[in-house]
Parts: sequence; C-alpha cells; structure tokens
Amino acid sequence: MSEIQVIEQGGKPAFYVLPAALWEKVRSKVEDLDDVAAYDRAMANDDGARYPAEVAHAMAEGMHAIRAWREHRGMTQDALAVAAGVSKPFISQIEGGKREGSVGTLKKLAAALGVPLAALT
Repeated sequence: MSEIQVIEQGGKPAFYVLPAALWEKVRSKVEDLDDVAAYDRAMANDDGARYPAEVAHAMAEGMHAIRAWREHRGMTQDALAVAAGVSKPFISQIEGGKREGSVGTLKKLAAALGVPLAALT
C-alpha cells in the first residue's frame, strides 16, 4: 500500500495526505456505512404499514383514504357497509368529505378493509 503523509501542527497529527486510489477505497467504504446507517434508521422507525402504489397515488391526488383502500380492495360502498356494519350513505359522506367518522366507525372500516386505523386517518 502507498505511503500516507502526516502533517503535524504543534507536534500532533493535523492532516493526513493519502494517494487518490486509497482515498477512493476509503470513500466507497464510508458511503457504504452511511447507506447501512440510513437503512438501520428507516427500519427502526418502520411502523409496518405498506401502501400499494395505487392507493398512495390516489391519496396523493386527493382521494379520501377510505375510498382509495375500498377501490383497491375491489369493494363497493354497499359491500364495505355490510362488512363494517355502517350505512352506505354514511360511507359516501365520509368519502366525499361531508362528514368525519368517529374513531369507532373508522376502526370498523379499517377492520373491514384489512388495514390499520392509521391508514385511514
């Protein structure tokens, strides 16, 4: 391996000068460590929720989360109403932004859609 030059100030190492080839190896290792650290942070903060692209795009375009998930699941408002024990008009009003569901209602809808409550709020 090539010689590394040490530049001292006040009798202590202040700078290290190394050949470019060695620097490229070191830099790539540091970047790999940064990637590993970023991945570890993401995994530590992962809540386990996964949104299919279809649902995420629909919500980003302004569609209500309940409607986005319902359509993704291939459910009609009638089917969701029956599965959740909620009236179809109420689901329509929630999806249309005319009403907000209570936490209890949202829990029922989330269960019927097979998603965590947080996916609807």
